[in-house]
Amino acid sequence: MTRQIFIIIALTFSTLAFSSNSFAADSTAKVGQTDGEIAMLNGQAMAWVAEDEQWLSIEGFWQHWADGRGGITWGRSKDYPPYEQVKEQDTFLVELNGGTCLMEFWHSRWRRANDVRRWDDGFNDYSACPHVFD
Repeated sequence: MTRQIFIIIALTFSTLAFSSNSFAADSTAKVGQTDGEIAMLNGQAMAWVAEDEQWLSIEGFWQHWADGRGGITWGRSKDYPPYEQVKEQDTFLVELNGGTCLMEFWHSRWRRANDVRRWDDGFNDYSACPHVFD
């Protein structure tokens, strides 16, 4: 009988320990390792801002990055800015198929900002980014 009680107590403690560890893993936000790293947090794609050590939405990350450089140069539109007026490293949020993608003018043409900055590859699959060259 003593052995049965010991087994029951041991099983109860191991179950509680497993439950506690599972809860901690689910309720603790993952810490990013590199600027622009993407992780799914609570069902939403989030990007790590290393400077502030925080997760932001993808759009929030883009805005934060652009704000650190003076803001998004050409705003947001379906139409690209006039080529003759664009300068190297200007930025623009292109609107396509109900989504957006941050673009950067780099070496005489518009490129996805991620292709220039080399953040997480997941940026190229986000929102309108896979369709900017269609």
